[in-house]
Formats: sequence, C-alpha cells, structure tokens
Amino acid sequence: MIDLLIVDDHAIFRLGLQRLMLDESDIRVAGQASNFAQALELLQQCRFSLVLLDINLEGRSGLDLLASLRIRWPRLPVLVLSMYPETQYALVAIREGANGYVAKDSEPTELMGAIRLVAGGGQYVSSGLASQIHQQGRGIDMRPPHQRLTTREHQIMLMLLKGMSLTHIGEEMLISVKTVSTHRAHLLEKLGVSSTAELVLYAVRNGLIH
Repeated sequence: MIDLLIVDDHAIFRLGLQRLMLDESDIRVAGQASNFAQALELLQQCRFSLVLLDINLEGRSGLDLLASLRIRWPRLPVLVLSMYPETQYALVAIREGANGYVAKDSEPTELMGAIRLVAGGGQYVSSGLASQIHQQGRGIDMRPPHQRLTTREHQIMLMLLKGMSLTHIGEEMLISVKTVSTHRAHLLEKLGVSSTAELVLYAVRNGLIH
C-alpha cells in the first residue's frame, strides 16, 4: 500500500484528492498538511510512502519544505503536484531533489501513474521536461530567466509575489534582512526588472502567478 502525505494549502483540493484515491486499491491518503510546519510535524510522527507536494504554500513555500525533506528524509519520495505548468517550476523542483513533477490540470490516470512510479523508486518526468534536462546536460541552457534563479532566489521570489516584506521573509527563512535584500537584488537583476512591481508583471506574463 502506498501511504500518501498530501501537502497543499487548499482544503477542498486535498479533499478532492482523498476522494479520488478511494478508487485506487493500492493508494491511500494517510495524512494531510496545509503548510510547512504541519508537514514536518506529521513526518516526525508517521511513516509515509510518498509526499505529494504543492509549491505554492502559505508562508514557507513547497521548495523550502522540499529542501528540508532532502536533509531530514533523503530517501523519502517526493512528487510535486502544482498548479503551475512544468515550464515554470519543474526543473527547479527536480534540481532540488523532487522525484517527479505533475501539473494539477493533468488527467487522474497520469497522476496515479506518476505516484506509483515515484513510490516504486522511479522518477516521473514528461518527455518535454526530459528533453530540457538532456539539453542542460549537454551544456545548452534554454531555460527562461526565472528558471535560472538559485533555489533561495526562487523561494524569496515566491514570498515577494505573496506581498511579504523583507523583514517577514527573513523571519520565515531564519536569515537577516540584509541577506534577503541581497538575494532580492540578485533575482531582480537576473530577471531584468528593477522593482517588486515589475517582478509581479514579469510573473504574470510568464504564468508564475494567476
């Protein structure tokens, strides 16, 4: 039996996934969490076969949680299930240790197949994503600017897009405001924008937020 931990900040979506799994004889939802802290608490209390993780969480992002999982439970399979198309965040998630990436608008059969594959020790990537990974391996970087950000820059970008202040970001990430400001400056430069307002426009144009 594949015991899932679903980490998503939308209760209705979690409920929908739970009902979807009722039709699967080998997959069940063994736990649910809406944020970073709840997920870590459940992982310390219970054993799961796989974490089904959303990137866009309240407070600390799914990328933050993914980084923590790779340190604390390096062998625990993680499948990212996101509202964003894979062209936005899939490469970042895979780079940070996710075992697969599925968009939320995918067919249920694709999701179930990905869960079984990842839980069994495999990696799930679409043919398009596999091609991008191959191109990078050959030294050809065809990624858009936002996919060239470091993980820390991605995390801070997501928090800025949520309207969080530099002070709040520093408190959430346990780093100084000066360090946050430095990362902000670097990511703005990489994206070719000069302010948070321009960052929001960039995000909208590139489908990073809706």
